[in-house]
Amino acid sequence: MKRLMLMLALGTTFQMAAAQTTVEFWHSFGDAKRGDWIKARADEYNKAHPGVTVVPSYKGAYNDSLQATILAARQNKAPALVQIFEVGSQLALDSGMFQPVSSVSNVSFSDYIKPVINYYTIGGKVNSLPFNSSSPVLYFNKDLMKKAGLNPAQPPTTFGGILKACDKIKVALPDTKCISIALYGWFVEQWMSEQGAELMNNGNGRTARATATNLNGPAGKKIFQFFKDLQDKGYITNTGKLADTDGTNAIFSNQKAVFTINSTADLGNQLAAAKTAGFQLGVSVLPIPDGTKRNGVVIGGASLWIPKNISKPVAQAALDFALYMTNTKNMADWHKLTGYYPVRNSSINELRNQGWFSSSPLQITAFNQLLATKANPASAGALNGVAIQTRTFIEQGLQKVLSGTSVDAALADTASQINAALTDYNKNFK
Repeated sequence: MKRLMLMLALGTTFQMAAAQTTVEFWHSFGDAKRGDWIKARADEYNKAHPGVTVVPSYKGAYNDSLQATILAARQNKAPALVQIFEVGSQLALDSGMFQPVSSVSNVSFSDYIKPVINYYTIGGKVNSLPFNSSSPVLYFNKDLMKKAGLNPAQPPTTFGGILKACDKIKVALPDTKCISIALYGWFVEQWMSEQGAELMNNGNGRTARATATNLNGPAGKKIFQFFKDLQDKGYITNTGKLADTDGTNAIFSNQKAVFTINSTADLGNQLAAAKTAGFQLGVSVLPIPDGTKRNGVVIGGASLWIPKNISKPVAQAALDFALYMTNTKNMADWHKLTGYYPVRNSSINELRNQGWFSSSPLQITAFNQLLATKANPASAGALNGVAIQTRTFIEQGLQKVLSGTSVDAALADTASQINAALTDYNKNFK
């Protein structure tokens, strides 16, 4: 009898274990602030869903995590949920390792901010769920602006405006650089979009595979010329490293430059650094080429993807947790913690109702910039399988301009490298 009861007990335990669904979630936030927030959401979800265990794990930087996921999927060991940066979208699709989130379950995407959901809608399908989203803005030191005879209430909004401000700063503050800008391809993507220009042909790679870049057209020339003008007049500073936004942030926060350009997701860190250094921080829209009618920014950051070849219950649990983590309340809290956009319109309304934008007025600039973005192929962002290399080629092109290469020569060389990479990549899909 005792043996029978033991067997029944063991059988019940086995059935409970068998019914448990484990969702491995690979992300790229290794810092305590963001990593702990994700873990806290997983703990909440697990407590409310006894049959599911979400296990979040830091898997390295964006590109490392993407490559690890593709390798694991090929070995039938894929996680159930993975965070992939926006320019990895085409690579993720081309790997054949992921399924559209819209095919896992019937989800309404009407609450998502239009420019955000537009980026992740490819071929009419929402392939991934928006999570951390951002765009660049102009940060400025109000105290240094005043010392230079500039009005912090009227920060420059164009390339020409920056150059004019720099003229005054050079005279009034000879030991301070005007602007700290990283050589970052993401910024160039933004400036192409703001001009309504598509970085790639074929509708920015969204009507058909991109086969060539439009960077060496008039829009790209204005961007590269801006860097040349800043360099020729001694107004620009950075570490010389490619995409080193941490370096340019440090230059700015140490009051070695009056302006810097960086992600909205850096606002919290910028505010803390300004407080430590003892200056007032200002935020304004991304400066754009003169005479340009603003088209809007391209969303940056990352989204949540669900691999194929996992069981339907696991896929559904992964999506359910992703939707929980990115719900109205959580996205509002995520924004307040990190500076990333909350991605949902309902989250913005909640923040407004909480008086967040009144108590944190610097945040509203970034929101207005995003919400004013026009929905078109330029602002949807360039989709292509060599997006990661493209950014590097662009950054190297800017580096050449700062080293004395002519704008035309640097653009021609950069476009040639991008086009060659596209041709080589596209050979895999004939």
